[in-house]
Amino acid sequence: MLEEGVKSREQYGRDGTRRRVKVKKNLLMWDETLFRDPDVFEIDYVPEQFNFRETQMRELAFQIKPGLRGGRPLNTICRGLPGTGKTTSVKKLFTEIEETTKKLIPIHINCQIDNTKFAIFSQIYRKLSGHLPPASGTSFKQVFDAIARILAKEEQVLLVALDDANYLLYENEINKVLYTLLRSHEAYPGTRVGVIVIVSDMDVDMGKEVDARVSSVFRPTEIYFPPYTIDESRTIIGERVMQGLYPGCLSQAMFDLVVEQTQKSGDLRVGVDLLKRATLNAEKRASRVIEREDICSAYTISRYLHLSYSVKTLRTEEKALLAALAAHAGSGGEMNAGEVYKSVKEGSTLGYTRFYEIVKKFDAMRLVNLEYREGKGRTRVISLRYDPVKILEYLS
Repeated sequence: MLEEGVKSREQYGRDGTRRRVKVKKNLLMWDETLFRDPDVFEIDYVPEQFNFRETQMRELAFQIKPGLRGGRPLNTICRGLPGTGKTTSVKKLFTEIEETTKKLIPIHINCQIDNTKFAIFSQIYRKLSGHLPPASGTSFKQVFDAIARILAKEEQVLLVALDDANYLLYENEINKVLYTLLRSHEAYPGTRVGVIVIVSDMDVDMGKEVDARVSSVFRPTEIYFPPYTIDESRTIIGERVMQGLYPGCLSQAMFDLVVEQTQKSGDLRVGVDLLKRATLNAEKRASRVIEREDICSAYTISRYLHLSYSVKTLRTEEKALLAALAAHAGSGGEMNAGEVYKSVKEGSTLGYTRFYEIVKKFDAMRLVNLEYREGKGRTRVISLRYDPVKILEYLS
């Protein structure tokens, strides 16, 4: 009887005799995996166990509570760095609402993807009706009228979470969206809408960014989501490991390395992505354990998680400009905004005003740093936050 993890094979001795020897089974077979549950490491996974955000979720629940009684939910801003649990907190509460009542309709909008007024209200219409409005020949007013009719007929209250709402600010859409949502009762009496604004850009003060027409009806309560401490990150990542990986494939030393790299990045999502990629690296080597080389190799990719997601949200002209900036930075020298514009406008219809708007958006998205330097007038200097080669790689 062989011990667990050991297999036998035939081997020839020096004298030519054949004998059976025990061989450690270190290699992962083609039909085996280290993942107990791979979904645990997906970026949109909502864990059943959700620790260290009890205070924020209680505050959010208080803001939402009037909507459960048929009133208008209180408006809220959820503010914090990326990977601090804002989206997960909202999604968990929305799931509870959907399991409890049909009178309060919670809708989560990803503003990195849907960042125009029409796109956002199309998603609201889809949630209420079960399908998107026709792709062409439909005006915004028709979509809005249909939403209001459904809410009135079903006597429902609407709660809209605008996730990464700072992207609406970059596109100059935030006032249009909030004004339409929060003043909908003026055009459609009896309509009740509450808004949760989720902001990951700590340089944005959404309360000050909105105009007076919106500010008078917005009046949000701000809920702050602080970065996770190293002990909190250790607990959260440990729970993912227990749920998602089979025992014994990640040693304590390698687990500590994952936690260390996660804290270095300042984003818990990087740690989760790092675990997934490191495990895949180990499987690629047909190894039953995750080694340092698997983690270090994975980190070279996971550290660019923010860059990867940001690039996907850019429009064609924005991608072209970012590529031009990366090419310009790769050639060396300081990037003066005026000089850069002269080099990129050749063969392009991009005006300076639009050029500068996009550069400011890149700055707000943490893709570049935009600094002002006093000299002959006020010079704007652009520097990339990422390696130009990596930027071009993700753009391609």
